[in-house]
Amino acid sequence: MRIGVLALQGAFAEHIEVLTDLNIEAVPVRLPSNLGGIDALIIPGGESTTIAKLLTDYSLKEPIKNLVQQGLPVFGTCAGMVLLAKKIVGSEVETLGVMDIEIKRNAFGRQLDSFEADLPMPILGDKEFHGIFIRAPIVQRTEASVEILCQINNNAVAVRQDKMLACAFHPELTDDLRFHKYFLNLIGGDAVAEGNCR
Repeated sequence: MRIGVLALQGAFAEHIEVLTDLNIEAVPVRLPSNLGGIDALIIPGGESTTIAKLLTDYSLKEPIKNLVQQGLPVFGTCAGMVLLAKKIVGSEVETLGVMDIEIKRNAFGRQLDSFEADLPMPILGDKEFHGIFIRAPIVQRTEASVEILCQINNNAVAVRQDKMLACAFHPELTDDLRFHKYFLNLIGGDAVAEGNCR
């Protein structure tokens, strides 16, 4: 299995490290040519406005959008979730527009309002998942095709639509590998390593 990680800005190195720990080949994606032969794509957290601009500057926006619409599994974390959304409240950021969700950016406040919380997430088992929220968005509205996987204060912070997965927090900054493993299993990740932690 080869997983592309969008490597234009943000926490892409941390996602690559998680995939390496899971014995999965990670491919940094900086140009359209890097998309060839990947089985899925991760769009990391970072600055959504900057990443959106770089997607256009490096001619990646349309190729990625087309691949996802054709069924390429994709996982967006924080800014990555924003970029997958069809609508962002009060923002002109040009997203990929592939996921039937409406996003509110920086919903919990600015950098100083970043926080951590233990999240009940039945899809990962009985043990709560430690979520790290940094200038995090929330999902304000979903279409019927979207499954809400986790909420905090009645706000959706993790969602799935077919083989598209998105969360408002940063699983790549924890030692808990379960959320990445969940994504790999969506792809058909029979090669996913045993164990939930590094």
